[in-house]
Amino acid sequence: MSEAGKMWGGRFQGELDPFFAQFQKSLTVDYALAFADLEVNRAWSSALSRASVLTPADVQAIHLAIDDLKAQWQQHGVPFDDPAEDVHSLVERELAVRCGDLAKRVHTGRSRNDQVATDLRLFLKELGAELLAALRSITTALVEKAERHFAAPIPGYTHLQRAQPITIGHWALAHAESLRRDRGRVQDALARLDSCPLGSGALAGTPVKVDRLALAKALGFASATHNSLDATASRDHCCELAFAAAMTMTNLSRLAEDCIIFASAEVRFGRFGDRVSTGSSLMPQKRNPDAMELVRGNTGLVHGALVALLSMLKGLPLAYNRDLQEDKAALLPALRRTIDCLRVAAIALNDFEFDTVRCAAEAERGYLNATDLADLLVAAGVSFRDAHELVGRAVNRAIEIGCELQALPPAEQKKLFPQLQIDLRQPLSAAAVLSRRDVLGGTAPQRVRDEVTRWQRELENWACNKETSR
Repeated sequence: MSEAGKMWGGRFQGELDPFFAQFQKSLTVDYALAFADLEVNRAWSSALSRASVLTPADVQAIHLAIDDLKAQWQQHGVPFDDPAEDVHSLVERELAVRCGDLAKRVHTGRSRNDQVATDLRLFLKELGAELLAALRSITTALVEKAERHFAAPIPGYTHLQRAQPITIGHWALAHAESLRRDRGRVQDALARLDSCPLGSGALAGTPVKVDRLALAKALGFASATHNSLDATASRDHCCELAFAAAMTMTNLSRLAEDCIIFASAEVRFGRFGDRVSTGSSLMPQKRNPDAMELVRGNTGLVHGALVALLSMLKGLPLAYNRDLQEDKAALLPALRRTIDCLRVAAIALNDFEFDTVRCAAEAERGYLNATDLADLLVAAGVSFRDAHELVGRAVNRAIEIGCELQALPPAEQKKLFPQLQIDLRQPLSAAAVLSRRDVLGGTAPQRVRDEVTRWQRELENWACNKETSR
């Protein structure tokens, strides 16, 4: 095909270099926008009719062509390996097969710049809805875990060293909290991109007297953009969604890491089932937590997409530049990858079974109650700094003897803590340690159960796309 046969070819007589022609094609990526492009053509043709550019009969013929093409692609898929340069060329050519030159007239007053900007925002709204649904799915899995194990003790860690007892439910809801913030970031990004660029032209606005507010409403946008330069050139909404995805993957990777550690032979706090585990081609005994490892491994790829977008935009002058063609290659796979990882992680989490007996036993070991012993000394009149030092010495002595603090022989207790005239076994038990954390945000079982109830209400609101005030 000569360059004159392209959407932009009137000035050109020669052929593109074959390698460059292939290099500059975007259909292999932007075919994902095909259905959004059809809706944009539908809305724009209607707007042209209201502006007396097209007749009602013209619009009817165009809409019938759009419906026919949409049905074909829904049945057979969009041909991403087509010779067309981009999705807009593909759509225009296929509509021309069905309604002739009317397909070319639809482009009146419109540029591929505002067209692709609108297509992309429409498609991102769809992907954003999928992302929110996937976030709800994994958060639901965490809340269900918390409901089941709201009172089950497990060692809590800082620096990967045993710190204090918590409950499994408290651990699960900690990850739910981070995912809740991720959901808020996605919603914020979607709210900011919910403005329609169509009618901005290439950069200066359209000369056709279309009602852009009505056009925005017809396409399901909350508003229309207010500056044509910005509308065609801005991609900060892409960066915002990419950041929301990158942060989500970071939080998801931390959840994956916890579960991988919990399932290790050295820790043995739980076990993944057969649905999300694989074995070794060499070592018959292996049971590998592949699902969560793949989630963890995908995190860097999503981070890379954010960096790619920011780097792409940082030196671009206004308005549109061809660099922006690459926004979709970075963003769309990253969002799809994030959605898939959330879904896989939800499956893996549902499949993970805690060994609550072992978790409870380990919560009684490793001097996790040392702070509580210091608090008992403070209650007996010792300053916390002195109590801290006394308990540190007691831990060293317990290690020498080979016992836990609550199991120190009476003579040792009397020598180490003459201020305490009590049996330490009950007040230093994991159950007692947990129950003392009975404050908002604490790990006391009743507090965790209350949080589960609050989360269940919150998830019901999520299903209705509402936010619960905190």
